[in-house]
Amino acid sequence: MMDHQEIFVAFILTMLAGLSTGIGSLIAFLAKKTNTRFLSSALGLSAGVMIYVSFMELMPESVHLLSTVYSEKQANVWMLVSFFAGIALISLIDRLVPEDENPHEIHQEGVNEAHRSKLHRTGLMMALAIGIHNFPEGLATFASALNSMDIALPIVFAVAIHNIPEGIAVSVPIYHATGSRKKAFWYSFLSGMAEPVGALAGFLFLLPFWSATLNALLLSFVSGIMIYISFDELLPGTEKYGHHHYGLLGVIVGMAIMALSLLLL
Repeated sequence: MMDHQEIFVAFILTMLAGLSTGIGSLIAFLAKKTNTRFLSSALGLSAGVMIYVSFMELMPESVHLLSTVYSEKQANVWMLVSFFAGIALISLIDRLVPEDENPHEIHQEGVNEAHRSKLHRTGLMMALAIGIHNFPEGLATFASALNSMDIALPIVFAVAIHNIPEGIAVSVPIYHATGSRKKAFWYSFLSGMAEPVGALAGFLFLLPFWSATLNALLLSFVSGIMIYISFDELLPGTEKYGHHHYGLLGVIVGMAIMALSLLLL
């Protein structure tokens, strides 16, 4: 059973991942004008990190842990069941969010005064939907931190990079709609705080039942969430911003960074 220090560190890492949405908001303010090349590269980088971590670290670790309880074939079956369950959950969440205001349907909003009301509503929906998506990410970060720092640190890095453009996605329409940098920042910040809320839910409801098997299933479940986010949100986002090669370069760099970091950890 993990001690209080491990639990505390898991919460801190989850909080840091969530706070990165605020970094995205600050970048949006400092840049004043959204740099689409930067966004395409960041989205691609985040996808590369998540895909590499899922296939090269989380899923193999899940099978390894399950193999201590089940046969090799059964371990792989349960890993895959959990993996696709993660995909099913995040897909369901995505479907519950109206497509036109889904934060992962990236739009280049104009600053036309006549559309301020629409922009404001869109920004609020983005904040709400990003918060919903961040909840299982918080659970993912918390679960991985309880398992191993070698696994947790790359996940925190991946989630943090993923949250930075999400912070920009929330803050930019809110700012253009209200003219208030403060409101734009706080909406972005609060959407990121769904990460530690997800960790808290894991602590309250999962910790009493924690085991190597549950840990393994959560790792593969998280892999499904990350793979879906990468292919449904991040990679299409690089195309919508019109910088395909920047996005592709980001994917390659993200994978290379994760490969090197996992070798060094």
